[in-house]
Amino acid sequence: MSLSTGCLWSSFMHYPETKLPNVGTTIFSVMSQLATEHHAINLSQGFPDFDGPQLMRDRVVHYMQSGANQYAPFIGVPSLRQAIKDKVARHYGADVDAESEVTVTSGASEAIYAAITATVRQGDEVIVFDPCYDCYEPAVELNGGVCRHVALDLPEFKINWQALEQAISPRTRMIIVNAPHNPSGASLSRDELDRLAELIRDTNILLLGDEVYEHIVFDGLSHNSLLTHKELAQRSFVISSFGKTYHITGWKVGYCIAPGALSAELRKVHQYITFCTPTPMQLAIADYMNTHPEYESELSGFYQKKRDLFCHEIRRSRFEFTPAKGSYFQLADYSQISDMDDVSFARWLTTEAGVAAIPVSVFCERPKPDARLIRFCFAKNEETLKHAGERLCRL
Repeated sequence: MSLSTGCLWSSFMHYPETKLPNVGTTIFSVMSQLATEHHAINLSQGFPDFDGPQLMRDRVVHYMQSGANQYAPFIGVPSLRQAIKDKVARHYGADVDAESEVTVTSGASEAIYAAITATVRQGDEVIVFDPCYDCYEPAVELNGGVCRHVALDLPEFKINWQALEQAISPRTRMIIVNAPHNPSGASLSRDELDRLAELIRDTNILLLGDEVYEHIVFDGLSHNSLLTHKELAQRSFVISSFGKTYHITGWKVGYCIAPGALSAELRKVHQYITFCTPTPMQLAIADYMNTHPEYESELSGFYQKKRDLFCHEIRRSRFEFTPAKGSYFQLADYSQISDMDDVSFARWLTTEAGVAAIPVSVFCERPKPDARLIRFCFAKNEETLKHAGERLCRL
């Protein structure tokens, strides 16, 4: 009787329309699953195939065994917020308040969502630069906002300032700036920060700085954080990721730095999403940051060696590329190999060639029809990169 009643009820049940009609499973999950099914080398999703520092992992165990297994303060444990304060002073010369301006979050994606939710209202517009990471627009749409896409100028993925100026309107609430840029690795110069400041100086536009690859820049370049620009910092949420910096993406620990008034609004949202981030991980990261402050400065060299190795391994292939300037991704043009669109080519590359990559068009509202770009992740062991290079050179 109960079963038939349940079936009867379900036949009359009308579920609400989806809030995200254009969103399905992310391309990263799709390609990783495809790689698993076809035993392909996974250079698609952006995670390392090696572990973070042993000392940091040991400290997690230490804190778990020592009883640090209950809720942390919702804004983050004091020692980690202080370590973040010290780090940004060391790298960017910025003096932030650990109590009122630093918030620890459950990954950078949570910080991005909380910042958008705290400030974007019905009808607001948020400017994003294409190609852009896929978590921005759903967060904007869920909060009643609309994304305005401004295409970066290829091949160097630079801001088109005329297009940006034209995109700004009285409804513009926020501009999202991702540097070092995913998927291209491009960074912002000091002159570009100055130009951005000049453009929005007499407005109430906020900035969201997605800076998760802040410590991964190459060839002697430096990362110009929004925190280095006092005028821009006063209107910015600056977000980073310990997962990217310490090869611990599965820990999902990130943070947001923002002026006190903006942090207060972000925290109102954060406390009702995750409330807090796991205590042992926070304490372990703080310990490692305090005992190894040199680590962040050495990370670029670590990943530059991997970039150089991967580029060396595919130099005899028919892919065309310019070595990435930052992040742990390498773009490659496959025009000499196929005239397939990039989504089809990425699937073919995975199923037939045994190497998974990400098609760049998925990062764009209006992909260029003649673009033939895919993204490889080189945050992998040397053996993995060499095996992938061998397969790619056979094409």
